[in-house]
Amino acid sequence: MGLGELVFCTTVLVVGIHRMGYQIAALRTLAFVVIVFGNQATTYTNRARGRLWSSRPSVWVAASSVSDVLIATILAIGGIAMTPLPASVVVATLTAAIVFAVILDFIKVPLFRRLKIS
Repeated sequence: MGLGELVFCTTVLVVGIHRMGYQIAALRTLAFVVIVFGNQATTYTNRARGRLWSSRPSVWVAASSVSDVLIATILAIGGIAMTPLPASVVVATLTAAIVFAVILDFIKVPLFRRLKIS
């Protein structure tokens, strides 16, 4: 799971460098956003041995996730204590994190079966 998150974060940063041409200040903000969103994705993937959507999170888990994403988004777009990023980049990163969670889930379930973890 950790390796998957490392690949996700690295991929987003490589896109930031080579496709978007971001310099170090904007890359720091992008790194912050991708780590927050990537950690949320792996949290939801790790919380169940079955599929990601097989059980509902508690109200507290869902509320803390929404708060975490909103705070990170406001800080990154507003440029609060960091270089601001366009809203489209932050939303695209969140979307990529959701796709990453689904892909990781499709890898996790068969791997857990094979390792007899489930």
